[in-house]
Amino acid sequence: MKKLALFCLVFVAVLFVAGPAFAESAEAAVKVDPNGPAKAEFGKYVAIAMGFGLAIAAFGGAMGQGKAIAAAVESIARQPEKAGDIRGALIIGLALIETLVIYVLLICFFLNGKLPTIG
Repeated sequence: MKKLALFCLVFVAVLFVAGPAFAESAEAAVKVDPNGPAKAEFGKYVAIAMGFGLAIAAFGGAMGQGKAIAAAVESIARQPEKAGDIRGALIIGLALIETLVIYVLLICFFLNGKLPTIG
């Protein structure tokens, strides 16, 4: 518990320090052309953030699905007569977990401005 509290404290401290450390002066902000290299630079950071976001979402979804499947198999082993009910609940739960990962993918497309069109 102490390690978690220390981690949270360090995380919050980094958040407070990061803003002023990477802040840009007003003069430098005025000189930036909106269609110039700063836009391309921002695009690189968005792409990196999208990669990390998708990786974290896929990892979290896979962990959740693994735990759900393990619990369902254990439940079926304990009560084989309820296998149909457990299987139905498992499929609905897995669909909801996978939906969260798909939402992250859609958010990444929206951030990049390249949402695929249908039709």
